[in-house]
Amino acid sequence: MTYIAGLIIVGILIIAIKYFLELTKSQEIMISAILLSIILGAIAYNTYNSKQREKMLDVVTRYKQGKSILCGNREINAKGYTLSIGTYTFIGKKGTANYAEMIPASSCK
Repeated sequence: MTYIAGLIIVGILIIAIKYFLELTKSQEIMISAILLSIILGAIAYNTYNSKQREKMLDVVTRYKQGKSILCGNREINAKGYTLSIGTYTFIGKKGTANYAEMIPASSCK
């Protein structure tokens, strides 16, 4: 829905530029292309962030279900690591070989 609103606002801007400014056709096309590329860049960035967030939340969900997770070459599970919810980081538990080791959940699969 917000993408549609953004495109409507860009359309209104393009119409305002066309009727209130005295620009040549090539200048109008250039401004329209710049505005459109900014909007498309924002959409691509939001899509990328959304996919990364879903991936990280999937990792956290599997950890909470008691499953093992692969982070690089390490196997993360509830026996050896705790999960810091604020930063979504796995922290090695005291008394284990991984004590105080911090692994971000975003780096896991």
